[in-house]
Amino acid sequence: MVVIFLDFVKLHEFEKPNDETALSLMNSSSAAVLEEFPDIIFAYGYSDEYSFVFKKTSRFYQRRASKILSLVASFFAAVYVAKWKEFFPQKKLEYAPSFTSKVVSCASVEVLQAYLAWRQLDCHANNQYDTCFWMLVKSGKSISEAQEVLKDTQKQQKNELLFQNFGINYKTLPELFRQGSCLFKKKVDETVKHDENGNPVKRLRRKAVFVHSENISGINFWNEQPSLYNDLGHFTKDIGKIEPDFIRLFQFENKLLPLTWAVVRIDGCHFHRFSDVHEFEKPNDEQALKLMNSCAVAVLKEFENIHFAYGVSDEYSFVLKKESELYKRQSSKIISAVTSFFTSTYVLQWGEFFPHKELKYPPSFDGRAVCYPTYNILLDYLAWRQVDCHINNQYNTCFWMLVKSGKTKTQSQDYLKGTQTREKNELLSRQFGIEYNSLPQIFRMGSSVFRLKEAVAVENGVVSGKKLEGEVALDHCNIIERCFWEEHPHILNY
Repeated sequence: MVVIFLDFVKLHEFEKPNDETALSLMNSSSAAVLEEFPDIIFAYGYSDEYSFVFKKTSRFYQRRASKILSLVASFFAAVYVAKWKEFFPQKKLEYAPSFTSKVVSCASVEVLQAYLAWRQLDCHANNQYDTCFWMLVKSGKSISEAQEVLKDTQKQQKNELLFQNFGINYKTLPELFRQGSCLFKKKVDETVKHDENGNPVKRLRRKAVFVHSENISGINFWNEQPSLYNDLGHFTKDIGKIEPDFIRLFQFENKLLPLTWAVVRIDGCHFHRFSDVHEFEKPNDEQALKLMNSCAVAVLKEFENIHFAYGVSDEYSFVLKKESELYKRQSSKIISAVTSFFTSTYVLQWGEFFPHKELKYPPSFDGRAVCYPTYNILLDYLAWRQVDCHINNQYNTCFWMLVKSGKTKTQSQDYLKGTQTREKNELLSRQFGIEYNSLPQIFRMGSSVFRLKEAVAVENGVVSGKKLEGEVALDHCNIIERCFWEEHPHILNY
C-alpha cells in the first residue's frame, strides 16, 4: 500500500529526507490496522508505504482481493487522518490523503521471504540516496545538480560522500530511517487490573510490538519469533540475490476492460454498528447523508476521470468515463485510491457536519469495480441502485415509525412482511400522518453528483455569470427516467 505523497509531503512541509513524526504516524496507523484485522500477522513499512501479511489460513472476506485491499487502505487512511493532531498538534491537515494498494499472493514461504527482502532492500537504497540527495541540496546545490552528482553512484560511494562532505556515518543514522519498521503481535505481560493491595495483576496478551531489524528476511530474526513462524512458516536459509521481477509475478492484478464504463462502488463496513454508536437518527440522518455527499463531491474534484456518482445510505457508485486511463485501468489501484480518499475525507470533514459529536472510532469502506460495456446497461445499473433506494427507504421509514410507536423490532418486521408499496404508503398516511412522496428527496431519491457543462447562471432573472465547465453539482433527482440523461448528455458523453 503506497500513499500518493509527493504533493502531500510538500504541502505539509515534512522534514527532508525523513520526517520522524510522519513516520511515527504511519507506524501508529499500521498498529491500528493490526488491532482491527486479527488475520494480519506481520507488517513492514518505511517512508510512505506499508505491507501487511495475512496468515496462510486466512478466510478474511473469502480472500476476495478487492474487498481486502480496499478495506485495509480505507481503514489505514481513516486512522491516519484521525491521529494527525496527535502527531502534528500545531500543523493543520490541509487535505485528505489517498492510498493505493495491491495484493501479492505468496505461493510459498520462500516467496514471502523474497518479498520482504526486496522491500527492505528498497528501503536501504532509497533512504541512502535520499539522504545524500537532500544533504547536497541543503548544501547549496540545485535539484538537477544533486541528481547529477549521484548519477550511477554505488552504495560505498554514497557512504563516502556522506562522511567526507558532511561528516555523517550512514550506519549511525536512526534505525527507523535505514531499516524501516516491523510490526507483529507478541505475547507480553500486561497489567489488567490491581488487587486490593494495589499490586498489579498481569495477564499474557497478544500485543502489537515494533522492532527494527537489519535483516527482516533473515532466519536469525524470523525464526526467533514464534508468532511469525507458527502462522507464516519457517525460513530455511538466508536470501541471496533478490530478483524483484520474480516477486512481481505473484502480484494480483486485474485490468479493467478498455473502452467500458467502470463503476467503483463503495459500501460502509459494519455501518449498522457505526450508526448506532454515533446515534444517527433513524430512519435517515440528514447530516450523515450530507457528509457522504460532501465526500463524493470531493472525490469528483480529486479524480477528473470520474464523471458521475450516485449515493444512498452508506454506499456510493462512481462512474469513470469510458476512455479513462486512470492508473492504467489497474483495478486494485483505482479501487483503493477512491475508497481511501473517500474515507479520509469522511474523517477530515466529520467535525463540519457533527460539530458536537465526537468520532468514536474510524469508519471503513470496502470497494469493488465492475465494467459495463454499453450505455444502456450502465443506465440500468444506476436505475437499479435508485430503485433499491426507494425500496429500502420506504421500508425503513415504516419500520422505524412502528418501532418509535412502541412495537419491538421483531413485531415491526412481522407487521411489514409481505407488504407492497401501496400498503406501506397507506400505513404511513393512516397511522402516522406521513405522505411518503412529501418526504425530502434526499431520502427518497438518493444523491447524484456530476460535472456541469458550461452554462449561463441566472439569478432572479438577471445573468450573474457562467458556471465553469467541470464544476461539480449535487442533486436529488430521478435518474431512472431518461429525461435526466437527455437533459445532461455531456455527463456520459455517449
